[in-house]
Amino acid sequence: MTTIRISLLLSLFSIIGLNAQETETPKPKTNTISQQFEDLLDNSNNYQDYKVVKLNSLNKLKANTADSISAFKVQITDLQAQINTQQEEIQTLNQTLEETKTTLEETRAEKDSIFFLGIPMSKGGYMSMMWGIVAVLALALVFFIFRFKGSNAHTQEARKKLADLEVEYDEYRKKALEKEQKMGRLLQDERNKAVKNTKK
Repeated sequence: MTTIRISLLLSLFSIIGLNAQETETPKPKTNTISQQFEDLLDNSNNYQDYKVVKLNSLNKLKANTADSISAFKVQITDLQAQINTQQEEIQTLNQTLEETKTTLEETRAEKDSIFFLGIPMSKGGYMSMMWGIVAVLALALVFFIFRFKGSNAHTQEARKKLADLEVEYDEYRKKALEKEQKMGRLLQDERNKAVKNTKK
């Protein structure tokens, strides 16, 4: 039974080593929705106290906003999946750590000469090896706890950005609607004046 546990521990160390070698790819820099909105205003024409915005540019900003919201939702889903995976790994490490501690306590009651994988070993050497395994598992547990906290912080930040983006989009939509209504009123006034001038 001890041989099976040691084999499981060695397999676990191999998996942890592979996970530690994963690196994050840098994300390309893109303009924020706020910057795109400012560009839209800067590139629009002036009409009295109003801004005339090209419909194509407005639709592009709308599509970019929708894409950003979708990307944030996907990112939140991915981060949540990572958190769930790391929680499962932490639980597995906790169980393995408890089993290792139990095994260590059981060996204290055995004779000084212990056979490990068919090799005779002193009790002191065996104890040192087991405590080393416990220490490595404890360090791995701490590492996954810190990774979990980091992923959780990224999730919270992404949720905050998504909320800010939705508020910003609602404000922009209200402003665009108000501008459209004002332009419609001005156009109607100009038509009315033209009709009056024609009748004269």
